[in-house]
Amino acid sequence: MAVTGVADTLLAESLERIAREIDITFDSLLPLPQDSRRRLVEAMRYAAIGGGKRLRPLLLTSTAEMYGVDRDAALRAAVAVESIHVYSLIHDDLPCMDDDALRHGKPTVHCAFDEATAVLAGDALHAFAFELLADVATSGDPFIRAELVQTLGTASGFQGMAGGQMMDMLATEASMDLQTVTRLQQLKTGALLGAAVEMGAILGHVQPEGRTHLRGYARDIGLAFQIVDDLLDHEGDEAAAGKALRKDAEAGKQTFVSLLGPERARSQAEMLVEQAITHLKQHGREADLLRALARYIVERDH
Repeated sequence: MAVTGVADTLLAESLERIAREIDITFDSLLPLPQDSRRRLVEAMRYAAIGGGKRLRPLLLTSTAEMYGVDRDAALRAAVAVESIHVYSLIHDDLPCMDDDALRHGKPTVHCAFDEATAVLAGDALHAFAFELLADVATSGDPFIRAELVQTLGTASGFQGMAGGQMMDMLATEASMDLQTVTRLQQLKTGALLGAAVEMGAILGHVQPEGRTHLRGYARDIGLAFQIVDDLLDHEGDEAAAGKALRKDAEAGKQTFVSLLGPERARSQAEMLVEQAITHLKQHGREADLLRALARYIVERDH
């Protein structure tokens, strides 16, 4: 129990720290212009500051810390990953996509502003992510910067998150088996989580062949994360989630829960987390936060 208590304290402190650091970094990097662009940047800040679990930034900075990466450099890369995540949420919430009115317990961007501003805010955050990664302030090594850009670009586009979203949008038109749903979620959710871990290692100058275990870790927690999301959508509390729930079932979409049932789905998530932790066996105490993060994924309530 003592070990678990230490891990829980470490995770709680780390989640609080990364949330504060990401908000401070967004605040400093997105000053409000004194012209007609102000409304756009207000929308970007509204979406990016003060919400979300900051799981992707914490995965990136925790991995980077294992390899002795400068904290400021890791935070800039973490803000880049979070910018992609936030842009995707803004666009997902639009009437042409999921048509949601609530995100993180407050009105979605298109409701708080308007649809056109929401589209532009998402576009601008997408561009902002790569602007950050290409900046010498993130890394003085041009090869590192190029690999960061390539990794996040691949995880964001048709081979990653956007491709998974397209599959998800078509999910109501055809029956999907477990293999297809798994592939969908590996792209839609898992790709960006994996990129966060990979980018932390890239900043640490870890060669591609030395990242295999980290890719395994990220793959397993990505699937576990989505299974738990499906469970929370099936049986969770909307007030705790800060968004509408049970929309997948109402739309007739196949999910891990609908295909496996709640009990088997939960068992699968727990197995994936244990498997993810096994991938870190070559690391010592320096990987404790990544282990705690894996366990948090199946224990969270929102």
